[in-house]
Amino acid sequence: MKKVFLNVFVFATIGMSMISCKNEAKNETEAKEAEEVTQASEEAVNFDVLTDESTIKWKGTKPVGGGHNGSIDIAEGEFKVMDGAIEGGKVVVDMKTITAEDLEGEKAKNLEAHLMGTVEGKEGDFFNVQEYPEATFEVTGFEMKEGKNWLTGNLTLKEKTKSIAIPVNMDINNDGSEIKITSEPFTIDRTDWDVNYGSKSVFDNLVGDNVISDDIELQLMVKAKKA
Repeated sequence: MKKVFLNVFVFATIGMSMISCKNEAKNETEAKEAEEVTQASEEAVNFDVLTDESTIKWKGTKPVGGGHNGSIDIAEGEFKVMDGAIEGGKVVVDMKTITAEDLEGEKAKNLEAHLMGTVEGKEGDFFNVQEYPEATFEVTGFEMKEGKNWLTGNLTLKEKTKSIAIPVNMDINNDGSEIKITSEPFTIDRTDWDVNYGSKSVFDNLVGDNVISDDIELQLMVKAKKA
């Protein structure tokens, strides 16, 4: 009996540890009121985003299992850097470039069309790119906290602007001519930007496979060159 109890305790402890690690790695952001955009110092160095070498990765899931993932292109952007810290910047995201990378052929095209809102009658389900072709992230702060660099900025989606903080790493090459900014995977609650399709927290009559998780996982990967 003691052995059985011990085994149950061990498995429960391992399970709780795995859940704890998973939640910790999730980096769930809290959307707050938009903040004032920071003004970089005159000495800050300007870096222009290399759009061909930059992207945003996304992942959506369902509570019952399954999901999809893909990428979105960055249309343009810049960062202002001083002494290894980001003092300002803005990234413009081309929402008409949403791709599904886990599917192929017609299945991929159908999902992409639904997400972008190019299907008649389903324009407003997700991102409605005909009406809202761009999203933006504008820097409002940069600080070291809990052993990580946190980049704070105003994220605008569907004309709603909220402040979020994301954990990032920034690497500068040897001659200081290029920087690489990579975020850890982080999540946003899409309903904070009125992306409500399939949300149980918005439509309480949804069940089973019709429910889509509110959280979207994102990862920012940007390369920029000194202007």
